[in-house]
Amino acid sequence: MTTAALSKQYDPSDVEPRHLRGWLDAGYFHADAASPKVPFAITLPPPNVTGSLHMGHALGSTLQDILIRWRRMGSWNAMWMPGTDHASIAVHVLLEKDLKNREQKSRHDLGRDKFLERAWVWKERSGNRIVEQEKVMGFSLDWERDRFTMDEVSNKAVREAFVRLYDEGLIYRAKRMINWDPASQTVVSDLEVDRAEEKGHLWELRYPVVGSDAVIVVATTRPETMLGDTGVAVHPDDERYRHLVGQEVELPLTGRRIPIVADTFVDPAFGSGAVKVTPAHDFNDYECSQRCGLPAIQVIDADGKMCAPAPAAYVGLTVEQCRTQIVADLEAAGFLGLVKDHAVPRGRSQRSGAVVEPMLMEQWFVKTEPLAAPAIAAVESGKTKFVPELWTKTYMHWMTNIKDWCISRQLWWGHRIPAWYCGACAHITVSRTDATTCGGCGGADLRQDDDILDTWFSSGLWPFSTLGWPDKSRDLTTFYPNSVLVTGPDIIFFWVARMMMMGLHFMGKVPFRTVYLTSIVTDENGDKMSKTKGNVIDPLDVIHGATIEQLIERTENDVPDPKNRDAAQKNIRKNFAKGVPPMGADALRFTLAALNTSGRYIRLSVDRVEGYRNFINKLWNASRFALMNLDGHDADGFESQLAGKQQLSLTLADRWILSRLQRVATEVEAALESFRFSDAANALYQFVWHELCDWYIELAKPHLRLPHDGSPPSPQRKVAQGVLALVLERTLRMLHPIIPFVTEEIWQKLPKPAHLPASLMITVYPRCEDPLVDAEAEREMALVQELAVGVRMLRSTYNVPPSWSVPVEVRIADDATRAIVDRYRALIENSARVTMNLQASGGPVPGSAKELVRDIAEIVMPLAGLIDVAAEQARIAKDIGKADKEIAALEKKLANPQFLERAPEEVVAEQRGRLAEEQHRKHRLEDALAQLG
Repeated sequence: MTTAALSKQYDPSDVEPRHLRGWLDAGYFHADAASPKVPFAITLPPPNVTGSLHMGHALGSTLQDILIRWRRMGSWNAMWMPGTDHASIAVHVLLEKDLKNREQKSRHDLGRDKFLERAWVWKERSGNRIVEQEKVMGFSLDWERDRFTMDEVSNKAVREAFVRLYDEGLIYRAKRMINWDPASQTVVSDLEVDRAEEKGHLWELRYPVVGSDAVIVVATTRPETMLGDTGVAVHPDDERYRHLVGQEVELPLTGRRIPIVADTFVDPAFGSGAVKVTPAHDFNDYECSQRCGLPAIQVIDADGKMCAPAPAAYVGLTVEQCRTQIVADLEAAGFLGLVKDHAVPRGRSQRSGAVVEPMLMEQWFVKTEPLAAPAIAAVESGKTKFVPELWTKTYMHWMTNIKDWCISRQLWWGHRIPAWYCGACAHITVSRTDATTCGGCGGADLRQDDDILDTWFSSGLWPFSTLGWPDKSRDLTTFYPNSVLVTGPDIIFFWVARMMMMGLHFMGKVPFRTVYLTSIVTDENGDKMSKTKGNVIDPLDVIHGATIEQLIERTENDVPDPKNRDAAQKNIRKNFAKGVPPMGADALRFTLAALNTSGRYIRLSVDRVEGYRNFINKLWNASRFALMNLDGHDADGFESQLAGKQQLSLTLADRWILSRLQRVATEVEAALESFRFSDAANALYQFVWHELCDWYIELAKPHLRLPHDGSPPSPQRKVAQGVLALVLERTLRMLHPIIPFVTEEIWQKLPKPAHLPASLMITVYPRCEDPLVDAEAEREMALVQELAVGVRMLRSTYNVPPSWSVPVEVRIADDATRAIVDRYRALIENSARVTMNLQASGGPVPGSAKELVRDIAEIVMPLAGLIDVAAEQARIAKDIGKADKEIAALEKKLANPQFLERAPEEVVAEQRGRLAEEQHRKHRLEDALAQLG
């Protein structure tokens, strides 16, 4: 059989799109719900239609694709559900900004219908872009099932869920505290608020106690809210104030009197131990007011401005303006105490960046406690498990402290709340279809609620709404519950918890059996990737490449603020001085899999991707060599002989590599079963690079060479061809879920048995073949390798040129071990380029170097005539000096308490590893110098 050749260099820009088209045309990504195979289903966390694929998407989806391809090759009915999320508030922010910049209009100028028309156009453009990017990464999503959170099936599911929950009393409308974004003019959830400390002040305000000369001092970071105070609270056990509880204070600047109340939420050790209570503008104060019977007075409106019943002098001022004026007025009236610089915990909207105002508003809520209880029990009983397990505690903490969920948003793009208000009787009609008559009085004067549902409401239904619910579809029967959810830990509360609650409530089953939480991708320094920081590594840049000029040019749109843009461009020039070289999707996929350890963060750099790109090239070059030496190979015949245990003259190297293949198959299978993606990737990396390429192919080369005189090849050539072809073919199968493109390209050209299918991606994933496990061959080959490596280390230490064949004496006391080494003497001599004198023992050899191989052997290499002793002594002494400097620098860093406290654990571990390596290197150099006299 004549084999097809591989090109000299691997070109992903040619290979990847070609095989993607082939897989899509053949329908290999599609799962049949009627298949008798065991189902394995994953639902893709739907990316927002607001942008393009980022490295977090690339990581999560790469890991999902590994699982799906692996299970598909394992003869499971593997289905990976694609889709995108409408991301209501994110779309609003982008579209409204575009409207303002291009047309100087607001969405209200445009009107609801026209705004929604633009949103749909924008969704089609952006949503399609992210789908194409997912395909470029090679993600084998079931594109025939592609879904959107606002498509007709999802609309039906959302209304069904809302109506059922409303009828069950689990959705209600009430006036409660919420987070208000005055810029986006909508409610935002706690999880959509970024909280951080900002520079501010702590003001002490002096409230006179009515009927006495006493004053109570309260401390606040927001003096403007005192206009809405309705009480002063102290701790009931605080002896300083116990006698004042029940009395009143004069509220400065307002002419109102407010009571002094006792409540345990007050910390007596903070400030004066007394706090102002503003129920309409603080969550804790509102809870206190409910316990103490205090009224709520709203003095800040939806625009973030002061409103009545605040005194007229302040009405219309922004919060910041009012703060300045209030402080001045309090000081003038003698009610201002100390003012201190203070780090103020401030919440800002993730989308608009505006300071979020706590507000008391009438909104729609989901009663979460009855829904959370089964979701807690499901995890406690093991029906759903978290991997890594440490995230279970995070999930349980949030679920056991859950509060009712505000689901209404004052936006237009999203699922409009299916509730209609009657103008005649004020009855609220909630309906699955658009209501035309009032459910209370039967009248037709109806107005639908203007609000939409929180995006996470529809996302919470995603695992079953994508399968056709509320209809009882075949897809729903086959693929629910999903097998696994792969997502980032940052949305455990946003999404995972809501899917658990909704899935158990509507389906009676958990939505997924396992939740795998990925690491978080940062830059190489551990910093969050941000366009304003200029440290973003774009997946598509890694695949296709990008020049430094292209990276700089993008900042013109991505970073509008000139100051931030300058800083971003400076960092880009520093971080990506040579741009980003094109490395293909496989190189990025392998990098992400290999780096996704049990740690919380992946420190990604272009250099790290290049390192794994080199692995792709190594595989390519090894395969190219194999194909150049496989002419005439009979794959069916060889595998039949091997399976039938017919007599084959397998060498030690043949038996060893076949056995190691089985061990790696077992190791990779176990790693993928337990979601240890990095262990699977690194096991394959080590096997391909250090066992198949560095050892087996090198040892097989003499057998694969054709005689120069044209005479028939030796029978051993066919054996070496068969072993190499089989091992390479099985290795390509194991690698395929991680690096699908390059493996498919090589596999298509590899001679293989005729019964195999047309594509690598639908072959059977390799499992351990017990008859090929050969522990004896592994032990003997390990001895051969250790001796060969020992000789190589001696040669390297003393700079003996690799082309020189040198004599060595190998001393082994154990007769059985010495006999094994003697049997495979040629393997050692050829791989280490030495002639070996094998002895049981021996005395000192003047002018020689020694290497100990565990407690088994001693290798002695005479140096006379090989090296210039004086020159080597000088070189080694210089290297010892370099090692001393490196050791001193590392020891100083590791002795620095600030470094140990602030640096991530993995960085500290890396530095300790480097120190140990340098110390070991120095020890070897000192031994080498001592042996030279």
